Amino acid sequence: MKRIIFQALLLIALFFCTWFLLQQNDWMKTFKVEETSNKLEQKLGDLFWDIIKKSKKENTNPFLVKSIDSMVSKICKANQIDRSQIKVHVLESDDINAFALPNGHLVINSGLIVATQNQEALCGVIGHEIAHIELSHIMKKLIKEIGLSALITISTSGGDSEIIKEVLKKLTASAYDRTLEKEADLKAVEYLKNADISAEPFANFLYEIALRQGDEPKYLTWINTHPDTKERAAYIIEKSKEYRVINKPVLTPPSWKKLKAILQE
Repeated sequence: MKRIIFQALLLIALFFCTWFLLQQNDWMKTFKVEETSNKLEQKLGDLFWDIIKKSKKENTNPFLVKSIDSMVSKICKANQIDRSQIKVHVLESDDINAFALPNGHLVINSGLIVATQNQEALCGVIGHEIAHIELSHIMKKLIKEIGLSALITISTSGGDSEIIKEVLKKLTASAYDRTLEKEADLKAVEYLKNADISAEPFANFLYEIALRQGDEPKYLTWINTHPDTKERAAYIIEKSKEYRVINKPVLTPPSWKKLKAILQE
């Protein structure tokens, strides 16, 4: 009996010693899981952006770049987001759309800026896309729809441009699932609140797009990638009621007017 008790105590002691030793090791670091994931995301982001910049023209007007950067920077600073990790690109495209790519690429079509009636609505869209980046939604979507092994193959095989184009199309022309979309919307409201920017214009913009669905083909881009806009507008308004925000515009009214004029020339 004493021998059985001794063996049991010895097994318990061995278990806790093993557990203690395992706790001392950073297994994520040992297997380089995080490092591998970061490298995959960086590679995919570079591949996708390379395809886009070959087919679309990026607007590098200094005033435009500075204006959009000031909006992004204010949202990032107010929410302790590393601004250097967000790479902003404004494309010359009439399509009303914005989307995020892996590795922090934030792409905004000029048509979206023109379509927003005020800068707060544009800040809402920017906040929404930054939320997708910060919450790792882009990679979650790609892994779910494409598969991790396929993504690794694409990133390490030198990249077949046609395959990359198809994956990019799936990423930018199809919607996130409702859970991720709502999570990004609510996080955007939080970002705006912290930056002293009203979220109501963002909700109004979504509602306006829902009403204009079918009026102009360019509006379909946003509808296709961000469905249920009326429903989204409703819960954004409801969430924004939780916060008292004294709106402080990022740009002066003349600067906002000038920004719109540059893109409407």
